[in-house]
Amino acid sequence: WLAALMTGLIVQPIVGALSDRTWGPLGRRRPYFLAGAILASIALFIMPTSSTLWMAAALLWILDASINISMEPFRAFVADKLDASQRTAGFVMQSFFIGVGASLANALPLVFSWMGVEGSTPGGVPLSVKYAFQAGAVVFLAAVLWTVVTTREHPPEDPEAFERSRRERKGLGALFAEIGAAIRDMPVTMRQLAVVQVFTWLGLFCMWLFFVPATARHVFGATDPQSPEYTRGIEWGGFVFAFYSITCFLVALALPRLAAATSRKTVHAGALLCGAAGLLSMYFIRDQHVLILTMIGVGIAWASILSMPYAILSTALPAARMGVYMGVFNFFIVIPEIVAALAFGPVIRSVFGEANANAPLYVVMAGGVCMLIAAACVSIVRDVGPRDVPEGAVIAADSRQPLSVQESVQPVPSSGLVDEPPGGRR
Repeated sequence: WLAALMTGLIVQPIVGALSDRTWGPLGRRRPYFLAGAILASIALFIMPTSSTLWMAAALLWILDASINISMEPFRAFVADKLDASQRTAGFVMQSFFIGVGASLANALPLVFSWMGVEGSTPGGVPLSVKYAFQAGAVVFLAAVLWTVVTTREHPPEDPEAFERSRRERKGLGALFAEIGAAIRDMPVTMRQLAVVQVFTWLGLFCMWLFFVPATARHVFGATDPQSPEYTRGIEWGGFVFAFYSITCFLVALALPRLAAATSRKTVHAGALLCGAAGLLSMYFIRDQHVLILTMIGVGIAWASILSMPYAILSTALPAARMGVYMGVFNFFIVIPEIVAALAFGPVIRSVFGEANANAPLYVVMAGGVCMLIAAACVSIVRDVGPRDVPEGAVIAADSRQPLSVQESVQPVPSSGLVDEPPGGRR
């Protein structure tokens, strides 16, 4: 987990800057799609066969770096290919298909199990999981190849200006100076949202790390990780995860209307309360089918987490520095996750005991408490309200900065709240 977080934090800004300065036979963004997809597919195919922890960790690092190389330019690619009137629909459709893909991926191990796949690899990985990884590798590569083959990119309108800009933006010194200045001058609304983000992502990390083993132990009653009950619990936990992705892309389409009827703060606080209720309710659930309801609450929260903080933040930022501030805002996602990756193990062992079978359940519930705190902290956020910042201006400003929102977390769907033309209905 730590390798993945650090890799995304480092690789994404570098790839974003490089793709802005690239032009060749495959265009600007497509070389990164293709290189990342090839490397990621190789890592996905081999990873389930890892014979040692270090082999698995190294492959995870390669996998996440490769996914970042492939995914980071996609957001810019949408903006490159669509005019301003189409970009909202383009970003929403991108999020829709990501939700569909995540849902299918989470369900794959259970599907393989239903098809009669049994047993484990010598390293203890269920064969259903191994085949899911390898199917994902094939689909990932095929999907990116389809994009590379069937799309074209527009060359720079002014090649000489493009070359001048590329020469002027060299050097790490200018990059780090911009980040430091952005942190020093951080707007008040961004500082307030940072508190909400820290508790939100601590809660999410509790869920991502421990919901599946909690399902195996609490709902399926498995105590032996090598038992068939534990394997079925792991498969069902992954299947249940699919429902938060499904809920997310269905609910996201309704959020702009709800925010217009109430406020963005109200919508976000209510969504976080739904997520908290979903995680805390796991304590009372023993039926595997009822467990699906927990992910409906989390899916509502996830839809808002991917949109409302960014909608609130975007109206509090100067358009000319939108890209770098969105990059700095990503720190408040990555930092709590790094803290969780380093501290969760020792804390769980010291608080709950070395062999406490209920420890995963308690950590999931702690995630629910973090969501409650995040919902309460929304009240301290000052939402400055919509400004006349057209989407084109935001994307143009973002394209001039070397930092962008970390796509390994997930692309931020358009909120529908900041991209109407000046003078339009707010």
